[in-house]
Amino acid sequence: MANINHKRKAFTMLELIFVIVILGVVSSIGAEVIANVYKSYILERATHRSSIKTELAATQLANRLLYAVPGTVIGRKSSDKSYRDISSLDSEDYDILEWIGYDNDSFSAKRQPGWSGFIDLDDSNKTDLKTRGSDLNNTDLIIRNLTDGSTNIGDAAVFFPGQYDAYNVGYTHNGDKNGAIKVDGSSQDDDLVVEDLTGKTISEFYKLSWSAYALVPSDNGDGTFDLKMYYNYQPWKNEEYSDGNSTVLVRNVTVFKFVGSDTTVRFKICQREMITNDSNITICKEKAVIR
Repeated sequence: MANINHKRKAFTMLELIFVIVILGVVSSIGAEVIANVYKSYILERATHRSSIKTELAATQLANRLLYAVPGTVIGRKSSDKSYRDISSLDSEDYDILEWIGYDNDSFSAKRQPGWSGFIDLDDSNKTDLKTRGSDLNNTDLIIRNLTDGSTNIGDAAVFFPGQYDAYNVGYTHNGDKNGAIKVDGSSQDDDLVVEDLTGKTISEFYKLSWSAYALVPSDNGDGTFDLKMYYNYQPWKNEEYSDGNSTVLVRNVTVFKFVGSDTTVRFKICQREMITNDSNITICKEKAVIR
């Protein structure tokens, strides 16, 4: 039986060249599309991350400022630690925001507040303040839990309206502390043992505080800084923010500015997110806190 050869038509050289050219064009377009999609993804991811970081930092700061004792919010210079009331800042050199916060953790912890905010003047004396409706043992427990036992109600202070301002609560080491009534402890659930009140004026309403707070920039040396929050320190005990605990609120900050008055604080935070060594994106958040 004879062999039968089947001839198959092959691509010509010209056809092969056309195919190669078309594949090259398609691949170059596809590679450019993929590169642009990847660049957009990297940019969107950096924008999202920076936005989330600044929003979380601004929200945490606003939540803390809501419970600032009125009249105790100050701006401080990191260069020499001088300070002024936030309503009278005259330059942008005041880069530290500091305030005394009243204790909301035990005040709102359960139906009966840890401290009621009311004083029975008829049943109080120069070393004991009768605060009806309080559960001071619970306040002491919550303060200890929040500070790992390093602070208790005996480290707290009472603030009566009109008896304090930014310059008499102890911000300056060994400075005037006459605006804060130091608490020595509690003898009953509703009895605050305090320093001698002779010569001091008290009223029916008060705020209880066990900590001041400070937002302090820590320079990174590359045009950014980490914004640290200091807490668990008591100016009325001659303590400065450096005596307290600290945590980083947000990293790689480029701008932190604030202004305010006795009842409002407005601040702005800008955070830089690196994309490459030569490329970055910066997102800013601004909030106003009305107390």
